[in-house]
Amino acid sequence: MTASAPRHTSVLGREAIEWLAPRDGGIFVDATFGAGGYSRAILETPGTRVIGIDRDRTAIAGGFGLVDRSDGRLTLVEDRFSNLAEVCAAQGFDAVDGVVMDVGVSSMQLDQAERGFSFRLGGPLDMRMGHDGPTAADVVARASEADLANIIYIFGEERYSRAVARAIVAARKEAPITTTQALADIVSKVVHSKPNEIHPATRTFQGLRIFVNAELDELHLALAAAERVLKPGGRLVVVSFHSLEDRIVKDFLNVRGKTGGGSRHLPEMAQSAPSFRILTKRPVTAGDDELRANPRARSAKLRAAERSDAPAFAADSLPEWPSLADVLRGG
Repeated sequence: MTASAPRHTSVLGREAIEWLAPRDGGIFVDATFGAGGYSRAILETPGTRVIGIDRDRTAIAGGFGLVDRSDGRLTLVEDRFSNLAEVCAAQGFDAVDGVVMDVGVSSMQLDQAERGFSFRLGGPLDMRMGHDGPTAADVVARASEADLANIIYIFGEERYSRAVARAIVAARKEAPITTTQALADIVSKVVHSKPNEIHPATRTFQGLRIFVNAELDELHLALAAAERVLKPGGRLVVVSFHSLEDRIVKDFLNVRGKTGGGSRHLPEMAQSAPSFRILTKRPVTAGDDELRANPRARSAKLRAAERSDAPAFAADSLPEWPSLADVLRGG
């Protein structure tokens, strides 16, 4: 491929590709295409093919140039990464050699004020990774105080969630909360931070963003989909950026990577054969050089595993936490 536009550098990009181990003739899924960093690196290996998925049509449109330079080896699909198995089947592939995903909001989305992800940039209170469905402003306007507190506590891990929810409900009685700045100002009045600590609104914005986009449900479903489509020997590589995501990935791989054992009261035959061999016993983190170049990398953790020839596990039930549909209809 020939170079052209400036390249976006994915967090832990070099390490992710090393663990993914692309090879000539392999079919790989870049489940969170973004700016195309992983896809571009995979395509550097001759003979590879990549299916890039992103729910953000802006990211898909931004990748058309890379598609043109890929000699037909890159296909982009606007969809949620939880649907990656169906996306692969629609492209004619029932099994693939690798899946890589970079979970959470992208730096591109954060830097676009009109997307409403960042309290540091004035913009509409949107936060949608796609371009449909309710916005964060809709949730802030319609959710009950109890639901707001749960959302901010569960998904934002904000210990002052009740105070934040109470302040939001009081403020919206006076005027609609429709901008990132308005919400940040409300939160800052009840959550205080010391110098050099994160902005008081950080956790509230995280909680709303994750909730609006059903990010944790999407991750659960995407991991299970990857398990179904990976060939024996295929690699799964996941980069996450906060503890909620990393815990889901870690637990998923630990359950599917167990080799026998279990309770001494259960017969060995009752244990499912492991569907993955865990490659990273501890998460891979960014080195000093990357941290100096990209502070966002400080929270990144990479986990990798290799698919066995055992059947995929039965689908897990999704956790029982607030859903967008229930909250907006007052359920």
